[in-house]
Amino acid sequence: MIRPRWQGLSRSTRWSSWRRWDQAIALLAATNLAWVIFDVSYIPLRNFWLQRNLYPLPTLPLVVPLPWLPDITPVYDRIKGIEPHRDTQRYLEQFQVLDQALSSKAQSPATENALLEQQRQLTLRMLEANPFLSSGNTGALEKIKNRLRAHAGLESARQSASLLLDPDHIKGVEWSQERAFWRRQILPLVEINYWRSLDDSGQLTDLSWRIDTPFQLLFLLDILLRTLRLKRRYPAIRWRDALLRRWIDLPLLIPFWRLLRIVPVTERCSVSGLIQLEPLRAVISRGVVALLAVELFEVITIRVVDALQQIIRSPQLPQRIRGFCTYQTTDQNDQRELLELLRLWGPLLLTRVGPSLRPQLVALLSHVLQQSMNSRIRPDTLQRLPGLLRAESEFSRQLASGVIDSLLDLSRTTGSRLGQRDQTLDQLGTDALDRFWEELARVLDDGPVLERSQTLLASFLEDIKRSSFRQLRDQGGVDDLINELDGLNFSPSTGPAKPPV
Repeated sequence: MIRPRWQGLSRSTRWSSWRRWDQAIALLAATNLAWVIFDVSYIPLRNFWLQRNLYPLPTLPLVVPLPWLPDITPVYDRIKGIEPHRDTQRYLEQFQVLDQALSSKAQSPATENALLEQQRQLTLRMLEANPFLSSGNTGALEKIKNRLRAHAGLESARQSASLLLDPDHIKGVEWSQERAFWRRQILPLVEINYWRSLDDSGQLTDLSWRIDTPFQLLFLLDILLRTLRLKRRYPAIRWRDALLRRWIDLPLLIPFWRLLRIVPVTERCSVSGLIQLEPLRAVISRGVVALLAVELFEVITIRVVDALQQIIRSPQLPQRIRGFCTYQTTDQNDQRELLELLRLWGPLLLTRVGPSLRPQLVALLSHVLQQSMNSRIRPDTLQRLPGLLRAESEFSRQLASGVIDSLLDLSRTTGSRLGQRDQTLDQLGTDALDRFWEELARVLDDGPVLERSQTLLASFLEDIKRSSFRQLRDQGGVDDLINELDGLNFSPSTGPAKPPV
């Protein structure tokens, strides 16, 4: 059974201090990555952390309160330079005063009317000035307007606010019902507004670097220790090259693009053995490699066939053939490559392969000789004599054996001579090959064979190209190739493999 590579990995039994150090740093890197994700998403999700309410379906008024979550906004707002907005904070404080006055009934009607008028003016000012613009919560103001219109039944948000805070309207309804409307639908939207301060450089205040700096110093120390360990293992390596080996840890040190830290954190957790990512990597790489292999093979096939067609169609083909001659090349190392190949394969074919074919060659030549005698030498009146037939068969066999033995002896002798170093033989072989290439080029130059041969060979290569791509399409796509790899990886080697389901 062909096992995946990660199943064949042998774990070391040594639990050295360096391994524990690597695991500790990997855990700290994972903690730092979790904090980075929280820090980056805090501003967009501040409304959630402030109210701790989850809205699964934004289009529906469905709220899932999460009161068990801690209120971290008073602490983390200072890190992000977030302060209560002056206008909306005053609005909330003023509503608290109004709520206490109307709920306790301890104030005089004139005081209640003054508080209602003051709250109405603050509401109208909020609708006109839009204090939510600085925090990017303009949508909250639109929700406030829509809810005021829906509750008052009017088309104008200003008229709705004036009606809902009118003393006559408050006297005609129960304040507990109006209070519930303001506290559940209006005030939560007002609370999410904030103001963010600027630092000395004119940028939004962000003190998260104070939390990130200790982590970065620890990561820098770990990178230096890893470099030192690599230098001890390979003393010949330069310090610069050893540091560059840890290029993947660069996102751990830079203060921007911090979400890229997921790459070095994943690598550290995988190397230290905290998580096993080899199966996932194998699945992803197998799909990518299978897709690239099919595409790459098609491109290489096109390039190779097109290059061969260009060479064949070139009018310089005879000159290219002459270039095979030894006196045409300037590289002395490539002059005798073909002769060395002949010296290697000649003795192999003549001394080992040829003698092994003696029975087959004898039977073949004997049959050919007997058929020749049947058709030319023997008269028709003697063809039915059994003795003559046996004599002809024996004569053909002995004659064929003698001829084959003579040829094989000659081939052994020739093979032995070719296997020996002989300067005269090398020179004669070189001259013969040079003469062959010269005559072939001359014939192609003089006769009409060149153009016809170029056309036929180019058409032949074009047919090969088309048939190969047709065969690739018939073999299936990347999914079939991955299924075949799964069959090889997870099926027993004995017996035929089951087809993929």
